Amino acid sequence: MVSRHSGLAALKGDIYRPQAKIGRFLSVLALSGISYGLYRGVQDNYLAEILHINAFERGLVEFFRETPGLLVVLLLAWMHRFTESRIFKIGIAIMTAGLIGLFLSSGGNPGKIIPVLFMVIFSAGEHIIMPVKTTISLDLARPGTGGAALGITGAISNAGNIAGFLVVTALFFGFSRLGFERSDPVPFQGVFALALALMLGAVLIVLALQESTGNVSRRRFYFARKFFKYYMLEIFYGSRKQIFLTFAPYVLILQYGADTSLISLLLAVCAGCGILFSPLMGRLIDKVGYKFIMVTDTLILIVVCFFYGFAHRLFSPQVAFMVVCVNYVLDSIISLASMASNVYVQSIASSQEEITATLSTGISVNHLISIFIALMGGWIWKRTGIEVLFSISALLGIANSLYAASIKREEP
Repeated sequence: MVSRHSGLAALKGDIYRPQAKIGRFLSVLALSGISYGLYRGVQDNYLAEILHINAFERGLVEFFRETPGLLVVLLLAWMHRFTESRIFKIGIAIMTAGLIGLFLSSGGNPGKIIPVLFMVIFSAGEHIIMPVKTTISLDLARPGTGGAALGITGAISNAGNIAGFLVVTALFFGFSRLGFERSDPVPFQGVFALALALMLGAVLIVLALQESTGNVSRRRFYFARKFFKYYMLEIFYGSRKQIFLTFAPYVLILQYGADTSLISLLLAVCAGCGILFSPLMGRLIDKVGYKFIMVTDTLILIVVCFFYGFAHRLFSPQVAFMVVCVNYVLDSIISLASMASNVYVQSIASSQEEITATLSTGISVNHLISIFIALMGGWIWKRTGIEVLFSISALLGIANSLYAASIKREEP
């Protein structure tokens, strides 16, 4: 029988450099992943049921919450003298500060602004660690095993998220059996406390993380004419993605009364589907081509948008609720098709550095359009209803496909 220690040693020998302290890094990813799953599992219900954020205000919240994603390039440029490890530590500390504020403010009557402010702080830390944890993973890996290292990093983070979602589902199911009302802040405060405890554990471990010594590669804006179509695709994708990310959970909560247990369970199912279908989608892109995927994924998207916007007019409340829940999972699966645009960039780029710089710019463009779509989406819902909101999302998807059809596929 192979011991756990020998299994880890074999893993380290095959993928990571001998001197790499992978245990600490992976432990931080696991703890922060579970903590994020706990936080994300209650976020939408906390906004709707405790802070009484309506559909229009939800767009405002997302505008400010996603702003750090747009500013992360400037933040990393400001920290250009810091090693990747130090930036990673700063990001974990900022996330922890956000959770401290949420925990302390969730027990009283803080209004709406203070909790949202701490959510923005948490989001800032989250966006800071996004690029550097990838760089650290590659730095710890042996030459030629970077892909495997990133696979382990992603698997641990996703598994942690799923664990957090499932814990929220179990806790709120138990709270409901104990007689807690959905408008009672105590269960949410308990989840924030648990998430904070795990994040504090991550802080203690990350402080002992070995400082990286390699050169720091900063994400920067890089615009080239040959990538113009990619930037446009990111604008279309960022628009439709933000409508689903921000307002799909709110449709379930406000329109159908979904509780925290169900929302967190659906998030867990979506994360599990991501682990299962992501490699399948990658192989499908390699087989049929990125252009085919970018054009045809809209066919499914139109169906998803239609049922989001009109299920309550076509079916009984119970059936409509089930249809929208299935829709929610299907939406997360088709969003995996977005990796096709990354393959498109790879096919026309002249170097690895150009790919990295272009994808970084694409993320910033994506966030730039996302924060304004979140703001406009809340106003559209308030003024016209969810039917118009998701019809617009379908039109954006069709525009995305028509534009993708104009791409000339490059020969290998």
